[in-house]
Amino acid sequence: MVKAQLVVCALTLAILSVVVGKGRQHDFAVFKGSRLLLHPEAHLLADSGYQGMHGHHRNSTLPIKKQKGKPLSAEDKAHNKALSKRRVFIEHVNRRCKIFRIVKDVYRGKHKNYSLTWNLVAALVNLRYGFI
Repeated sequence: MVKAQLVVCALTLAILSVVVGKGRQHDFAVFKGSRLLLHPEAHLLADSGYQGMHGHHRNSTLPIKKQKGKPLSAEDKAHNKALSKRRVFIEHVNRRCKIFRIVKDVYRGKHKNYSLTWNLVAALVNLRYGFI
């Protein structure tokens, strides 16, 4: 199993980087293993799979998870809703990539070529939507 992770600019919706993790890995483990050099002032919007991101990148926004036995407050729900409204455009970029069958279905090629495949798909998506 191979996992791909995209770094997308929220303003232009251009795919900036593709990181590939081998095997069954947590999203945050792929991020830590990639050792991406991100500007400290870059604002990261991540989903709940990246809990602990604040230790690696201070300027990041994560959804607030419900604690066991305690419901989320109205303020926390509003925060999560505002974050999801900003992240929905990034999920649309993921959808644009998944239109290509080679990254949507089971990858049957050599695993060493998987990152090349994702980079090619990212370049085609950027080209198609005018981000180059």
